[in-house]
Amino acid sequence: MPSATSTAAHEVKTPLRPRGGDRGTLGLSPSLFLVLIALCTAVTAANIYLAAPLLPLIAHDFGSTPSAVAWIASVAQFGYAAGLLFFAPLGDSVNRRRLVAALSLVTTAALTLGAFSGGTAMLAVAVFVAAAATVVPQLLVPLVAARAPVDRRARHVAAVIAGLFTGIVAARVLGGLVGQAFGWRVVFVGAAALTAALGLATAWALPVESRPRTGPLFAGLRALPSVVRTSPDLWRACLRQAGMYGAWSALWTSLALLLTGDGGYGLSTAAAGLFGLFGLAASAVAPLAGGFVDRFGAAKVVRSAYLLAAVSVPLFWLGGSTLWALCAAAVVIHAALVTSHVANQTLALTTTSTPATANTAYVVAGFAGGALASAVAGSAFAQWGWSGVCAVAGVWLLLGWTTTSVRRPSASARR
Repeated sequence: MPSATSTAAHEVKTPLRPRGGDRGTLGLSPSLFLVLIALCTAVTAANIYLAAPLLPLIAHDFGSTPSAVAWIASVAQFGYAAGLLFFAPLGDSVNRRRLVAALSLVTTAALTLGAFSGGTAMLAVAVFVAAAATVVPQLLVPLVAARAPVDRRARHVAAVIAGLFTGIVAARVLGGLVGQAFGWRVVFVGAAALTAALGLATAWALPVESRPRTGPLFAGLRALPSVVRTSPDLWRACLRQAGMYGAWSALWTSLALLLTGDGGYGLSTAAAGLFGLFGLAASAVAPLAGGFVDRFGAAKVVRSAYLLAAVSVPLFWLGGSTLWALCAAAVVIHAALVTSHVANQTLALTTTSTPATANTAYVVAGFAGGALASAVAGSAFAQWGWSGVCAVAGVWLLLGWTTTSVRRPSASARR
């Protein structure tokens, strides 16, 4: 099998080009087009985590407690996983320009509905729909990977992933600050406006594609089980990222409860949101991780990422009462997550002849693991406090590593 950074037979070997050749109708060069994709990824990814830093404000508005509405953050992740199952595989068979535009408009409408919701039920429905339609990044990553130069594929994927994690940081930092100043509903309206603007701009700049459909619309969804079953590299990437992302999600989605709660640090929502700046470590590490994958291979990079994550768990536990440990843990877990993500996603995109379908399996596995971990962590926090959350993260890491250690990777993952 080819290595994680070699060219599969199906891949296009030309550089990434926007609509209309070297320059699209927006006058973008290939490098600026990559920047636009990264910005669109940042804005859309932020929508998945929009509610997490706002939980104290949402709870106060609806006359509840933060722990009682923590499940809304999990709803967003389950919604994203559901959207990936149905929409992301379409990247192999339909016109991505139309699909990106349509999904951006659906997300905008759902976020607007959420801003005017009168209770947790309506808000949860809006968050679920918005997250389900927020799969634009996973339609764009296979395009970037397929058209990047062979020796820089992981670096190009890392650029988009850096945008994704920048969006996650922005959701926590800007969401917390704006929510504290103007209310959580204004945050949802602002996110809706940004999603419409960046989503439609990206759709307009995407390459023109002529893709006559030869089978059922959702053939990629039906092919998911066989694609995973016949690719050991993809199978391992899915499970290991589910463990890694689950550990991160359990800690990060519960962090607002620790920082703002009476039994924690007692910070305001705005101050707690600023804590998300530590997540910028992910954006800084992504380009380095891409270079390491191109040079050393995916398996070695994922192994190092798991070691980093294992170090972060006791630091997070200590951070329940010691601020410096919490800050250090936040940097370490983000570095581990993005390093693992760059390596695993590059492998997933280059190991089969249907990259969009393989990418769907990979990201669904990761977000399913994250959503389940978030739900369990919310209950663990209510029962055992921050120590319970740290225990959930440790269990997810252990499961992610041990469940894949019994099946040997193929030569492509080892190189």
